[in-house]
Amino acid sequence: MVVLQSELLPRMKQIAFLSLTAWLLAACGSNPTPAPVADTPAQTPRSEAYQAGLALVVKNDCLTCHLVEEKNVGPAYRDIAAKYEPTAENITRLAGKIRKGGSGVWGEVPMTPHPQVSQEDAETMVKYIFELRK
Repeated sequence: MVVLQSELLPRMKQIAFLSLTAWLLAACGSNPTPAPVADTPAQTPRSEAYQAGLALVVKNDCLTCHLVEEKNVGPAYRDIAAKYEPTAENITRLAGKIRKGGSGVWGEVPMTPHPQVSQEDAETMVKYIFELRK
């Protein structure tokens, strides 16, 4: 059987394309996990208060307006932590802001009240924010 060069070239291109596609899929499919670095903040074990506060922040709508590192609708959590000393008085006061809302401290956009959050849960959330201090 005689194979013409004009028939062989398209077939070779097809084989090369399929081989490259298979190789790319295999390469993209592997996701090696980097070794943990113990001294980075993301890898440092956090306190129970941090974990509990984070869970409450995620459970409620807090992340709609607040981010950890940068201002969104509301101030960044790190900015809040830097502005206030982590005293019992500030924990109580900021927990009250979570529950009752407020405006004027961080701009004109008012914070939505969250009366469904208990005072205890709101204080746990504030303690989480204070643990984000640099």
